[in-house]
Amino acid sequence: MELKMRINHFPTTVAAANAVADRIAERLKATPNVVLGLATGATMEPVYERLVALHRAGEISFAGVTSFNLDEYVGLPPEDPRSYRATMDSQLFDLVDIDKSRTFVPDGLAADPAAFASRYEAMIREAGGIDLQLLGIGRNGHIGFNEPGADFAARTRVVDLEESTLEANSAFFDGALPPTQAMTMGIGTILESREIIVLATGATKRDAVRTALLGAVTPDCPATVLRRHANVSWWLDAESGADVAGESLAAE
Repeated sequence: MELKMRINHFPTTVAAANAVADRIAERLKATPNVVLGLATGATMEPVYERLVALHRAGEISFAGVTSFNLDEYVGLPPEDPRSYRATMDSQLFDLVDIDKSRTFVPDGLAADPAAFASRYEAMIREAGGIDLQLLGIGRNGHIGFNEPGADFAARTRVVDLEESTLEANSAFFDGALPPTQAMTMGIGTILESREIIVLATGATKRDAVRTALLGAVTPDCPATVLRRHANVSWWLDAESGADVAGESLAAE
């Protein structure tokens, strides 16, 4: 049977983000102890805003959820408001009924990063694996912080960030460049998730989306490897999805 990636188009950024949040809410209702893989960044902010609103309305609970975040900057303490731990706390974890002892984010201050990365992989396995992984896509096609050239089999590790990624994320650092390294789940780790949702919004993501969906599967655009996964859906607004409108794409 030929597998098809599901490409969902929406007229606005808010509509795309709300639809992703509603899909996550469906999983929470169906499987209260779901294991979520979570992402950070401006693209995800309206998703978490919608999930918080659904929780406050009494429609969903996070009480049984376990979560693993994709990445964290090396050198930022968790209390730094620019860290991904602090971001997740302020945008989601502190606003819902999740057990924060079951919310896991890579440790950017780990004394032995390789040992911590191995432990992070082990924790994911011990949790039963990730049921639903939420992804964004970088302007250069990265997923997590797996930059172009990343090994498709790579596991959680420390990576060097490309200049384009540093520039794109400088808005969160008052125009200064972020730390030049991050700890990230590897592509091999991401591909073991049972379901993957990719949310891309805005014109700056249009080229990356087009390459990821229509280009050759190559480490030069890490997101292309998602075409080898059996359960991936893309959620695009009008700007990010303009070049792939009407496409129905066979998985690799």
